[in-house]
Amino acid sequence: MFDQHPLILAALTGIISGFILSVPVGPVNVTIINEGARSGLLWGMLIGAGATVMELIYCALAFTGFASFFDGRGMKAALELISFVFMLYLGVRFLKTSSIPAISRVEERFKSKLHPHSAFGIGFVRVMANPGVFLFWIVLAAHFHARDWVPASRKGVISCVAGVGVGVGLWFAGLSYAVSRGHRKFTQGTLLKMEHGSGIAMLLLALGEGIRIVVQMARHKF
Repeated sequence: MFDQHPLILAALTGIISGFILSVPVGPVNVTIINEGARSGLLWGMLIGAGATVMELIYCALAFTGFASFFDGRGMKAALELISFVFMLYLGVRFLKTSSIPAISRVEERFKSKLHPHSAFGIGFVRVMANPGVFLFWIVLAAHFHARDWVPASRKGVISCVAGVGVGVGLWFAGLSYAVSRGHRKFTQGTLLKMEHGSGIAMLLLALGEGIRIVVQMARHKF
């Protein structure tokens, strides 16, 4: 269906992946819930905007700096297995989450050194201080590249990164709106339930990837 429209596929890949990776409980979501409830919709959306910009920087660096390392048939096959294990790990991790994670030492150091005072700066630093976000995008960028969901061309990468911005921005904007309109109903417990839903979705993706790997092995009689 998308063979003739690779840029559309790249954009959709970015939107879906950006949205799904933004749902799990993290410093930005917790900050939006706490700060948005006190300061209103605009403050929460500015935090989300700062987080989105930093997310795009990590995503762009992953695509331009690391995805090209995974060329080659053997490397792509290994990457498919790594992606399966990675999605399985994330699914189990999301499902097992039972409480809001504490702020890491790395984040505390960034915050103490940079002293962000604006809502945009707070969101930006929250993502910058989380190296796990960069690791996620390195693995996903290589996976998307290996599956030909994102062309190696500049236009393909730009389409995917732009899609990520849309997906991440939609989640943070929606979260800010929900918190500002009904913060008593939208609690951290609600966010945990949504993370568990993301865990189920991730496990389903891992199952699909696992089935595809088994089918390929059967075809090649491995």
